Amino acid sequence: MTDADALADRVQAGEIPIHDLESHTDPRTAADARREYLRRETGADLDAVGTFSFDPADAEPNVENMLGAAQIPMGLAGPIPVHGSAAEGEYHLPLATTEGALVASVNRGCSALDAAGGATVRVTKHGMTRAPVFRVYDVAEGQAVTEWVRDNQERLAAAAEATTDHGELQWARPYVVGDSVFVRFSYDTKDAMGMNMATIATAAAAELLEDETPAELVSLSGNLCTDKKPAAINAVEGRGRSVTADVRIPRDVVADRFDTTPEAIAEVNTRKNLVGSAKAGSLGFNAHASNVVAAMFLATGQDPAQVVEGANAITTVEAREAELYASVSFASLELGTVGGGTGLPTQADALELLGLDGGGDPPGSNADALAEIIAAAALAGELSLLAALASRHLASAHEDLGR
Repeated sequence: MTDADALADRVQAGEIPIHDLESHTDPRTAADARREYLRRETGADLDAVGTFSFDPADAEPNVENMLGAAQIPMGLAGPIPVHGSAAEGEYHLPLATTEGALVASVNRGCSALDAAGGATVRVTKHGMTRAPVFRVYDVAEGQAVTEWVRDNQERLAAAAEATTDHGELQWARPYVVGDSVFVRFSYDTKDAMGMNMATIATAAAAELLEDETPAELVSLSGNLCTDKKPAAINAVEGRGRSVTADVRIPRDVVADRFDTTPEAIAEVNTRKNLVGSAKAGSLGFNAHASNVVAAMFLATGQDPAQVVEGANAITTVEAREAELYASVSFASLELGTVGGGTGLPTQADALELLGLDGGGDPPGSNADALAEIIAAAALAGELSLLAALASRHLASAHEDLGR
């Protein structure tokens, strides 16, 4: 009998809670014991789940009750030339996905951008937010709290920044709703996505606010942040990184790579991405930008739930006399190159492929570059899908690829 079998026996007997196995053995044996327990309880064959390359001890900051790993195919698109403020050069794109035809579509878009000289990209704003909600007696008290917040930005920054070596408070903005006061804090988190950093820093700032005003903290997150949910405030004010990519593609390249015209692509974009999205009440005015965000996030160890905010993008297309102009603007790309899942082996490999593993010099430059590359990749994906719709090739492309 193996150690894992013996531990599974003890879990079945109720002697050890399944979440407490790491207290009795090493992380790998604990994962083996969980799979053995589940085999007995459910009859499921978990051999594939138990086949992975990394040390379970390395995953302890990322997951609880580990039993194995889910493997996602990773494809390659590009290279794509990117001319950004942080990313400059040609990049091969690692895309982790289970959606057939996605990588091929992005690759076709990369080819068109390459022939056009590449995408120009800029990060226009950055700041990870956390917005606690406080209770006050009435609106007059809420106004007093609001004025205190506006008058004490430096004190709030000192309290928040005392909790971190890297994060910097950019601003704190109060919002009053009846007897609730929300304060939206925004941080420069450098190369980290920074959600945990922002949360810990905001807790310290909230304690100061409670000490100095009549406000009482109800919840450290009041959903005005807004994290992992569609929200207009993120579309307007941004969260994480706001980034825009654009390209000018000559008419002959549009015809050669996409088998259509700038006018046809522009019309599809207007009627589908702009009018159709407006009619639907969508917060994202794009074709499938989150497809590329999700694939890049999974490949590079980002929080996949924050693809929600990554869908908050606007695609514009204009047919000009000699060319097609296209852009995609993300309001809230939340990502990093340190922390979270970025240190896991396959995700670290993908970041190394991009030349962006670890912290940048200056701090924040690697995360800026990753945002710029993802925006350029999404632009390639947008153009490829719009062109497929304009040329009526979408269904046939999926049929040809066996999807």
